[in-house]
Amino acid sequence: MNPVPHTPDADAIDALIDAMSFTEKVGQLNQRLLGWKSLTRDGSGRLAVTDELKREIDRWGGLGVLYGLFRADPWSGRHWGNGVRPEERPEAIRLVQEAVLSRGAHGIGALLSEEAPHGHQALGGTILPTNLALGATFDPQAVREAEAAVAAELAASGVHIALVSGLDVARDPRWGRCEECFGEDPLMAARMCESIVVGMQGENRSKVGRGGVAVVLKHLAAQGEAVGGRNGQSAIIGTHDLHEIHMPPVVAGVKAGALGFMAAYNDIDSMPCCANPWLLRDYLRDRLGFDGIVMADGLAVDRLEGMTGSIPGAGRAALLAGVDVSLWDQGFASLERFADDESVVAAVDRSLRRVLNLKAMFGLLPVGCGGGDGRGPAGSTERITVGRGSVAVPSAPAIEAAMADAQEKSRELASSCMTLLDGGDAMADIRAAIADEQAGPIIVAGPFADDIACFLGDYTAPLPEGRDTSVYRRLRERFGDRVMLAADGTGLEGTDWLEAAVVVAVVGGTSERSYDSEFADNGAAASVKGRGATCGEGVDLCDVTLPWNQDALLDRLRELTSAPIVTVVVSGRAHVLTHVLEVSDATLWAGYAGPYGPDAVVSVLADAAPMPGRIPVTLPARAGVVPVRYNDRQSAVHVYRDAEEPVLLPFGHGDRATGAAAIERACVTRSGDIEVTVRVGDCPGAVNLFARRIGGVRVPRLAELVDSVRVPGPCGWSGTVRMDVPAEAVTDPNDDAIRVRLWVGVPEHGEADECEVVVRR
Repeated sequence: MNPVPHTPDADAIDALIDAMSFTEKVGQLNQRLLGWKSLTRDGSGRLAVTDELKREIDRWGGLGVLYGLFRADPWSGRHWGNGVRPEERPEAIRLVQEAVLSRGAHGIGALLSEEAPHGHQALGGTILPTNLALGATFDPQAVREAEAAVAAELAASGVHIALVSGLDVARDPRWGRCEECFGEDPLMAARMCESIVVGMQGENRSKVGRGGVAVVLKHLAAQGEAVGGRNGQSAIIGTHDLHEIHMPPVVAGVKAGALGFMAAYNDIDSMPCCANPWLLRDYLRDRLGFDGIVMADGLAVDRLEGMTGSIPGAGRAALLAGVDVSLWDQGFASLERFADDESVVAAVDRSLRRVLNLKAMFGLLPVGCGGGDGRGPAGSTERITVGRGSVAVPSAPAIEAAMADAQEKSRELASSCMTLLDGGDAMADIRAAIADEQAGPIIVAGPFADDIACFLGDYTAPLPEGRDTSVYRRLRERFGDRVMLAADGTGLEGTDWLEAAVVVAVVGGTSERSYDSEFADNGAAASVKGRGATCGEGVDLCDVTLPWNQDALLDRLRELTSAPIVTVVVSGRAHVLTHVLEVSDATLWAGYAGPYGPDAVVSVLADAAPMPGRIPVTLPARAGVVPVRYNDRQSAVHVYRDAEEPVLLPFGHGDRATGAAAIERACVTRSGDIEVTVRVGDCPGAVNLFARRIGGVRVPRLAELVDSVRVPGPCGWSGTVRMDVPAEAVTDPNDDAIRVRLWVGVPEHGEADECEVVVRR
């Protein structure tokens, strides 16, 4: 296990635990209060603590963890008119922590946790591309740098815990939360999780409490495997697939030093993740050596009531299974009634020690227990001191500087997400027509032609005034009145269509929630009406063709003009794009590329910017063939009589992903690992190495991604890159020898592109 840089005083923490009542101990494990309800505004508009916060502190003699103090979105009801603005974060921290210290019994500050699935969900907070879009970059180093910048922003704001998506693997495009996954591949998910943890916490947790934050990775485990793509439902999965597909990012997170994991809503073969002793104790702690906290997902503990028969029983079951910290539920708030239950008392002390160890890393304990030692947000110049308690207050200039850096990282990542699906030969003519000032109109069409929210994904705060833009507006800024808007294909003269130089169609889906939306009790979308959200938590679909009859819109555009159509797909799941590719001259996939997505799209169209992305999921040819994944064990080709070719485009497809690289040499080293040299020629983005095992006692996967390397030079670079495959990636412990076929490009391959080695255990 990685060493902890800020080792708390164990004896002092033991003494602190001994001094606490059982109710006070239980209070430290609770994260019941919605943070945005802890502050209000007085008659002069200044921030003030609420009676609800005071009652919560008084009930427990302190406060364990406070969730979402800065959260702003339609569910919280916070926006630029009533939420905490960036410049107000220092005052918000001062008010809350002062209340906790002054009303609490032991001088223990509160841990502050914030949603950061892809950036900070707060007013002015940096929004990164969603994970599915980041998966298209195949660039863990860039993700690490961006997450480090987001962590610096959070730390500068006085936040301690970032709740970050990364463990989920996209196995069924019907699931609305596919956008939170890095794709369908476990190796890339694992590398991205490592990047999140090291970026936010530093190597060996070196930044925790020193300009970084503690990461709680979510969701543990196999949530992407839920039957039918239905959120939070049963994962019907065998042991081998569980460990091969869903556990690699967990293992990577533990090895990188993650300080927290969030137990998911779903069950695995009838065992709820937040009440699964094997998952949370035997596997996570005993086998992997995890030493941080396990947090339940929002209200997940209370959902155990149907299993246990009562809310208190639900809290007890989750605690004994290995959950340390609650999230909004009443189950953990009911634990104080088990003061005579020896097993509960012992489990509370174990979980409390983990929480206090984490607080010590941020200087939130009383002086002498790891608190009051100067640690705090970067740039902080003030401390609140009440009795034995002392907590640092952030600095507004430091917050502003950190936000600027993180937003620049978001801009860079948006460009790396751009993925060419089809029409590479047509792009030169399309770009020339756009650049030709004497050519006809540039018509921007589609439901998202003049929309920015579609690029943002779920779990995002409203953008500040002046930051809202779109593909249409960015093109109009560049090319003036030549650029015309026809979102639904109407509103223009027939001559405009006849004379058009290019039509840019912006289609796909959106995870935008409006402020009049209906929500479930955990903040997920409760209902979607009309042209509401088509993706995100609570928006599972049985039909993954493009919503709102967008295929028909493309047909209408084709009838109106003979100009080339370049279609930009903005989406958070693997939609069926068969008709899009048939109608369009070129197709660009942008995922949810974040607030700088429109800029990146226009750079591709107007500046010939490279399109280095690789799609991180398999695109189905028909809705009825899902789920279909590149690393399934059996092929779906020629199975369905009405859809014999079920795959439209394979995992890893992108600009020159095939034919631009070839294996020069592959050999097995003395350690049994495989060393591969690949010749690369003019291949933007990543080079992916795939393998297929031959031999053994189990049905092999059709293909497995075993390494991925970013081309080290600019577009057009040629040379060789080295790729390495650990023996354990392609063998089982009981195998004597395994033949391994290797190839580069995409999972579909021909015999001429393969090489073969034998790996012996």
